[in-house]
Amino acid sequence: MREDDFADIDARLAQTDALLSGSYPGDDGSRQPVHTLYVPADRFDRDLPARLGADAIAAVEAAGGTAALAASVGLGHLADQLAPLVDAKLRREPVEDLRLDFEDGYGTRDDDEEDADAILAAERVAEAVAAGTATPFIGIRFKCFEAPTRRRGIRTLDRFVTTLAAAGPLPDGLILTLPKVTTVAQVEATVALCERFEERLGLASGRLRFEVQMETPQLIVAADGTIPVATLLHHGAGRISALHYGTYDYSASLQIAAAYQSMEHPAADYAKQVMQVAVAETGVRLSDGSTNVIPVGEKAADAWRLHARLVRRSLERGYYQGWDLHANQLPTRYLATYAFYREGFEAAARRLDNYLHGSDATIMDEPATARALARFVVRGLECGALTEDEVRSSTGASPAELTRLAHPKLVTKEA
Repeated sequence: MREDDFADIDARLAQTDALLSGSYPGDDGSRQPVHTLYVPADRFDRDLPARLGADAIAAVEAAGGTAALAASVGLGHLADQLAPLVDAKLRREPVEDLRLDFEDGYGTRDDDEEDADAILAAERVAEAVAAGTATPFIGIRFKCFEAPTRRRGIRTLDRFVTTLAAAGPLPDGLILTLPKVTTVAQVEATVALCERFEERLGLASGRLRFEVQMETPQLIVAADGTIPVATLLHHGAGRISALHYGTYDYSASLQIAAAYQSMEHPAADYAKQVMQVAVAETGVRLSDGSTNVIPVGEKAADAWRLHARLVRRSLERGYYQGWDLHANQLPTRYLATYAFYREGFEAAARRLDNYLHGSDATIMDEPATARALARFVVRGLECGALTEDEVRSSTGASPAELTRLAHPKLVTKEA
């Protein structure tokens, strides 16, 4: 082959190269929270995460302790491992991602009240960041961009972002959530708003990113037969951080009876599989929805079992994040999540050790499998299910080495 032959093929594939580089950059290797906890925006103050953790601990103690709760949800075989890790998590970092809700969880109020609450929410987030009590990820869900609520949503977003920016640098873990998206145009409008905020507030271009809540069937199949949930990712100017499935709005839109609306309904699984294919290699994360069956009162044990099972189900299907609605869901969020990583850790560590150091000639994993194994272990480390010492001793690799193995495109960019 001559050089001009190579050049001809390069020219033919230039658009493909640009598409793969620009639209499918891969995951950026940053931490993804295991959940998002929703609270009405006017309930938030800088001590709320600690109070939620204390409420969760109290609920666990009333149930006989973490080991007993683990046994009651089917994780008794791991209770001795899980109990100290979950107890420590509920004391140290009970909430990973907190969303101050100005939408369904807040309701419709007069404009002056919501204006004041949006400003107060920003001030309190700034106070929490300064005091070191803020959750690693925090932000607001504003009202959707359909005509009846559009101006109210923009107004709340404006007051929150403007007030927060005036208080100092924006939090690293700031997340904005756009609900009830039905068209690509609504995403493009949000991009335009973010650009205007950045210009007006002197923020770096691209600083403001947002999640899209997948709550309408119009994102799965549009009027023209296309699949907007895939298209909108490539019209988000790199600002879309995640797609979040909305269990109840989506189910209701399909006329599913209330008694059967669930994260595990076949209609939910179909929508989430479409979302999963759409985000593959784009760097956009996924989050499952919520269950509104809350572990309180006489039926708390049944609700905990349901929640733990649903969390595990999502993890097994490649959804590493979900919604929580109540402090009492925190214990089973972490029990189920930690069990998922601990149950798979021994085999993953053995295969990683072999891949990196040739310790077992009976296993021949391919690079893609090694990446998946490394991502699994890194996720377990980030949420607290695994410790750095056990990862090092079992894999023979540091967390940084495993992160580089898990995200090779990130290494290429850095080089």
